[in-house]
Amino acid sequence: MYEAMIELKNVTKRFGPLTAVDNVTLTVRAGEFFGFLGPNGAGKTTTIKMMTGLYQPTEGVCLINGHNVHFNSLPAKRSFGYVPDQPYLYEKLSGREFLYFVGGLFHMKHDQIREKMDALMDLFEIGPFVDKRGEEYSQGMRQRIVLTAALLHDPSVLIIDEPILGLDPRSARLVKDTLKRKTKEGLTVFMSTHLLEIVEELCDRIVIIKGGRIIHEAVQDESKRFNGQLESIFLELTK
Repeated sequence: MYEAMIELKNVTKRFGPLTAVDNVTLTVRAGEFFGFLGPNGAGKTTTIKMMTGLYQPTEGVCLINGHNVHFNSLPAKRSFGYVPDQPYLYEKLSGREFLYFVGGLFHMKHDQIREKMDALMDLFEIGPFVDKRGEEYSQGMRQRIVLTAALLHDPSVLIIDEPILGLDPRSARLVKDTLKRKTKEGLTVFMSTHLLEIVEELCDRIVIIKGGRIIHEAVQDESKRFNGQLESIFLELTK
């Protein structure tokens, strides 16, 4: 049996009279590539912000690697990397300086950061621009630097919102191949995206959320694949 790396138990988030997430329960296992889908306003980003500790649930519990994100936050946050849909960098820092800064936040030693950075630099091909300032980066450059930062401390879980937003086809392929390879090495990926073809290509399991509630769950493996049908399923369920 696989170890549960992400557990949401009866998670609800209310903003005044608005219920953005309504009693969501799900489990993501070690090494699973999990797709979290839904139309705009369905509650995806709110759920992710609760998982990462940015929002406090009104009700329920968020566990990462067995740690409560809100009441045992440091061990939980050491367990995951997070890439938001709008990657943030310090504009006056170079990519290299930013990565050393992030490594320091996780109490990594200088040599550890350099060694890990060198390996990830090759994976994401950030070498040509890693010493430029963040203010000079395109969206795709930012995305690759932030992905590198999220994986720098060898997390067991990666939570990522729109992973190939703004990437050119070559960069998108690099990211997709790297994430798939990392899941085979044991990384658990929780991905929210609107790009259904990416989900069909990468995900082992999906959940569709609408109106803050889970309305559909499906597993994809070698014997059962979506084969281009996910779009019609999604549109039918969310119309």
